[in-house]
Amino acid sequence: MNTLEIERLLNIGIELSANADSDSLMREIVDVAMDLTDCDGGTLYILENDALAFHIMVTLSLGIDRGGHGQTIELPPVALKPTNVCARAALDKTLINVADVYEDQRFDFSGPRRYDQMTGYRTQSMLVIPMLDDKGDTIGVLQLLNAKNEAGETVPFPKDREQVIQSLASQAAIRLTNLNYSREITALLESMVQVLSTAIDARSPYNANHTRNMARYGRRFLTWLRENHPEKAMTPQEEREFLMAVWLHDVGKLGIALSVMDKASRIEGFEDDICKRFELIELLTEIRYLRGECTLEQYEETKKELAQDFATIQKANKAGFLTDDLYDAIQAISKKEYIDRDGLTKHWLTDHETETLSIRKGTLTAEERSIMESHVVLTRKMLERIRFSKEYSHVTRWASNHHELLNGSGYPQHLKGEQLSFQERLLTILDIFDALTASDRPYRKAIPREKAFDILRSMVDEGKLDGEVLELYLSSDAWAEGE
Repeated sequence: MNTLEIERLLNIGIELSANADSDSLMREIVDVAMDLTDCDGGTLYILENDALAFHIMVTLSLGIDRGGHGQTIELPPVALKPTNVCARAALDKTLINVADVYEDQRFDFSGPRRYDQMTGYRTQSMLVIPMLDDKGDTIGVLQLLNAKNEAGETVPFPKDREQVIQSLASQAAIRLTNLNYSREITALLESMVQVLSTAIDARSPYNANHTRNMARYGRRFLTWLRENHPEKAMTPQEEREFLMAVWLHDVGKLGIALSVMDKASRIEGFEDDICKRFELIELLTEIRYLRGECTLEQYEETKKELAQDFATIQKANKAGFLTDDLYDAIQAISKKEYIDRDGLTKHWLTDHETETLSIRKGTLTAEERSIMESHVVLTRKMLERIRFSKEYSHVTRWASNHHELLNGSGYPQHLKGEQLSFQERLLTILDIFDALTASDRPYRKAIPREKAFDILRSMVDEGKLDGEVLELYLSSDAWAEGE
């Protein structure tokens, strides 16, 4: 190779290394090889399932341009039989230069001859180059047809072109291999993330579908946004990054006790204590009656009062929202006293039971809510320990900010306004929407979608959510049932 050819090949290598799309890269390989050899046709095969599958097929004089960009070439793959010239190149890992397929006796050229009969084409010279990866394994074959001289006549491929094309094939093979490695690593990462996310949800039967639902809503919305509002759409890489953040947004829940995560009612875990205490109070009152320390009417009244108060406690325990009347009733019960067997005066409810039963909304006390909210801090700490590639550099931030709100009332960092990206605003909406409409939460019934929309819009009015992002999401129907 002369200096100009070396420089040209180096420049081609730079161009190949910058191409991150396999289909585009394979087409570029064929185009460059045909240009370097001034030939009329080129075919690129990829080794798949012990056969050479057609991926790119170009014949300039016939106007043939097939393959690439998801287009399948409907031709049977070439079996790895040494009688096939491209198979021999793949098996022996050696370049083969054929001056005229009609005169060469080394290989079975019945296929090209049948092709010529059908099309009127004349296949003559052929250069077949195996594509070897960095380990020396064959990943494909580049086949060039009918080299041309300056007069446009078909001639054999010059020997001095072989080294140039071999170098090109080698660079291209390594680049394709690296792209495959990258895809495989990404696929492995994404599958592991989904398995991890599924395991997180599976810890709690009350949270089994949360992340899966969010990922489904997210995928649908991103597709809709791309098709209907391309100016607002994410890039393909941003979409992958966003969906990974969705899958990982609750990873911190691995560090939250199930007794907090799965708390279905306000006094879950100690309802029996109250029940037994009320039975004890009734029994002690009966003893007092038998000893003549109180009347039958007083005993019957206390027995009735205990039953009514326990019913009130059970109602408050399961209430989605504690009304003022229920709250006041719990406070009244908590002030009632009895004399225990040791003669000590005690209240019908302990301070902790009163605090828990007085929770206005949900089932968690302030302390338990703080523990639950810490999952986003744990999410950040856990994800910061993962060495994400540059393409996924935003995952940690997006995933751990899904409880931040635009007016700064979210947690844990109380970010606001422009501190929150489009992706974070969207992820927050997906999370809240699924939390509102989920049918597997123990502490409340699923809210109808229309009601959930109203709640989300009220949060926009309060300055908590992005109204534009919300209306885009609602318009997309990404939240509808089914896959």
